[in-house]
Amino acid sequence: MRARLPDESGYVVNSGVRIHYEVHGTGQQTLLLLPTWAIVDSRHWKMQVPFLARNYRVITFDPRGNGRSDRPRDPAAYAETAFASDIRAVLDATGTERAMLAGFCTGFTWALLFATAEPQRVTGIVAIAPTLPIPPVDPWERSEISFDFDAILDTTEGWAKENRHYWRRDWQGYVEFFMSQIATEPHSTKPYDDLVEWGMQTDADTMLCDADAPRQIADEAEATRLCRSLTCPVLVIGGDQDKIVPPERARRIAELTSAELLVIEGGGHAPHVRYPVAVNHAIRDFADGLVPRPRKQARWQATDSRRRRALWISSPIGLGHVQRDLAIARAVRKRMPDLEIHWWAQPPVTDVLAGAGEIIHPASSEMASESAHWESEARDHDLPAFYAFRRMDEIFCANYLLFDDIVRDTSYDLWVGDECWEIDYFLHENPERKIAPYVFMTDVIGFLPTDPGDSREAELCTDYNADSIEKRERFPQLRDLSMFIGSFEELPDRSFGPGLPGIRSWSRRWFSSVPYVLPFSPGAYRDRARLRRRLGYPEDQPLLVAAVGGTTAGASLLELTCDAFARLRKQLPEARMLLVTGPRLDPRLLPDTEGMDKRGYVPDLFEHLACADVAVVQGGLSTTMELVGAGRPFIYFPLRRHWEQQHFVTHRLSHYRAGLRMDYAMTTAEDLATAMRTALAQASTGPGYRPVPPGGASRAAAQITALLAGR
Repeated sequence: MRARLPDESGYVVNSGVRIHYEVHGTGQQTLLLLPTWAIVDSRHWKMQVPFLARNYRVITFDPRGNGRSDRPRDPAAYAETAFASDIRAVLDATGTERAMLAGFCTGFTWALLFATAEPQRVTGIVAIAPTLPIPPVDPWERSEISFDFDAILDTTEGWAKENRHYWRRDWQGYVEFFMSQIATEPHSTKPYDDLVEWGMQTDADTMLCDADAPRQIADEAEATRLCRSLTCPVLVIGGDQDKIVPPERARRIAELTSAELLVIEGGGHAPHVRYPVAVNHAIRDFADGLVPRPRKQARWQATDSRRRRALWISSPIGLGHVQRDLAIARAVRKRMPDLEIHWWAQPPVTDVLAGAGEIIHPASSEMASESAHWESEARDHDLPAFYAFRRMDEIFCANYLLFDDIVRDTSYDLWVGDECWEIDYFLHENPERKIAPYVFMTDVIGFLPTDPGDSREAELCTDYNADSIEKRERFPQLRDLSMFIGSFEELPDRSFGPGLPGIRSWSRRWFSSVPYVLPFSPGAYRDRARLRRRLGYPEDQPLLVAAVGGTTAGASLLELTCDAFARLRKQLPEARMLLVTGPRLDPRLLPDTEGMDKRGYVPDLFEHLACADVAVVQGGLSTTMELVGAGRPFIYFPLRRHWEQQHFVTHRLSHYRAGLRMDYAMTTAEDLATAMRTALAQASTGPGYRPVPPGGASRAAAQITALLAGR
C-alpha cells in the first residue's frame, strides 16, 4: 500500500509515446521529480513524495521503457533529447510554467538539457548521483577490468553481466547484479528488493533499445560546456561509496555548476532511497531557498509558565496497545498531575482516545494509515506480518517525517512510544534528530521466521534483527528508557538468528522490565455473577464470547465460529454467544444464529471476557492476556505467518499455562464445536493459570516519571 495516492494522474503523448505522470499536493512551488534510466520507474521517489507533497506541488512521471509509460522498440525513442522533451510535455500537460527539477543519475542529464534549452522554466536543479561523460570513467571496482558490451564473453562474473548477449539470456540475473551494486550499504535488503522488482517491470529488448540510443552529450567538452551554461541554482547529493557513478564525478559536476554539495558518507548510488531523511531535508531546504514558503506564526512560551508536556505515540495495530497506554498514562498523571499528554495516533485508536477525553494532536490526521496497510495484507486468517512490516517502509518514512516536523513546532519534555517502530528506526538512522527524552515500550523484541520452507524470510529476519542490535549498541543513549512489557521469561528462549545473541539474554541487557499491563484489576472481576447482572447476561446460561481483534483478518475465524456455535446449540440449546467483530467488520455480514448477539466495537471488552465461561479468540496478545488475567478458559487461533502470534504470544501463553491453541487451517466447525463443549465442561473447575503479576502500569509510570524528573 502506498503512503500517498496522487491527487491527479494521467498520460501525455509525446512523439507517439505515452508518458504516465502523477501530481501530488497543491503547494505554491512545483517540484518535478524526474525519472532515471528506464531500469526503474518513478517509484524510486516513493520516500520523497509524501514528505515533499505536504508543502509543494510534486510531479513524477515514469520513464519511457518502464512503469506505466510506453516501451517503444526504436532506439531513437530513447535519445537523451527524447527524455528531455518528456519534461516539457509533462510540464505542459500539468499546466506548469516553472518548476524545480530533481534528477537521479541519468535524470540529471535530461534536466541539464532541458534547463539549458528553456532556462525560464527551471527554478533550480537537485542532482543526486549525477552522471555525465566526465572523468573518471568508472568507479574504482568497475575500472579494474572492462568488458565489451557487444562481444560474446567467456565469463558472466560481475560486470561481465553488463553485456548485450547476457541481457538476452538472463535479464533477471543482470537486474539482480546491477541492483546489488546500487544497494551496497549494510542492511539494504528492502531497497534492493524494491529495485529488483522495478527492474523486472521492463525487459532486455527495451533496455537494449535504450543502450543503442544516440547520445547528444558525447564527450567531456560538451558536458562541461552545458554545466557551465546553467543559470539556475543547483544542489548535488552523492554517496562517497557510489559503485555506479564515481564520487569524484559528482564533485566535479558540483564545481562546474557552482552547486551546493552534500556528500553522504558511507552512502552508495541511491542515497534518496537508503537515507531519505537526510536527503529529504536537503531537498526541502534547497527548495525553500528558491521560493520561500509562507511564514508560520511562531510561539514561544516562557519556561516559568510552561506546563510539562509529553507526546505519546500509540501503535494503531490493534486496540490492545491503547488500553495499556491509557492505563500507564493515568498512572503517570497520578504521580505528575501537571503533565499534559498529547496523543500521536491513528483510527481506530483515536476513537478510543477521544472517548476517554484525551488530547489528540491535530496533525495525527495527516498520517498515512498503518492499520489500512495491515488490512490490505490480511486475508483468510493469514497475515504475512513480517513481509507486511517490510512493505510499510514508505508509510513509516512519511509518518516519521511528519512526527519530526511536529516535535519541532511544539516543544515536548518527553516522547513516549508504544511500539513506535517508525520513530525508533529513523531516530537510530538519524540520531541527531532526537531533541527530547525518549521512552520506547514494547511487548515483542525481534522477528522470527514463520515458514520453514521460506529461506528468504529467515535471512531477512536475521538481517533486520542484526541491524536493530547494531544500532541499539552503537547509540545506547538514544533511548533514555527501553521498557519490555512482561517478564523476560515471557520471551522465547531462542536466538535472533545465526551468529546473533539470544533474545532473552540480549533483552535483559538493553531493556528494563515491568509486569504485563492489564487495563483492569483482575480482583475487581472475580464476582462473575454480579458482573453478568450488570452487563445484562443471564447467570444460569453458558456464555461464550468470540472476538478477533477488530481486523478483517479475523473474518474467516468469525465465520467458522458462527458455524461451530450453531452446531453447539444443537446439544446445548441454552448456550449464548457474544460475537464481537470489532471496528472494521460489519456484524451484518456474518450469519444470524439463534442465541448469538453480534456487535461491532465493544468498549471495555475485557469485562465481557471476564464473565464468559469460554472465549474463542485470535492469537492477539492483548485479548489473550486479558483472559489470562481474568482467569477465563479460552481457545485461540494464531494467524498464519504472523511472527508475533505464532512465536511470541504462543510462548507467553505457554509460560502462563493458558489457552488451548488450535490451527485454523486444520480445524472444522465440528472440531471447534467439540473444543467449545470440552472447555465449557471444564470451566467450573478453573483453568489453573499462573497469575499475572500486578502493578504493571504503576511500575511503568514510576520509571517514566523518574526519567522526566531527572532521577
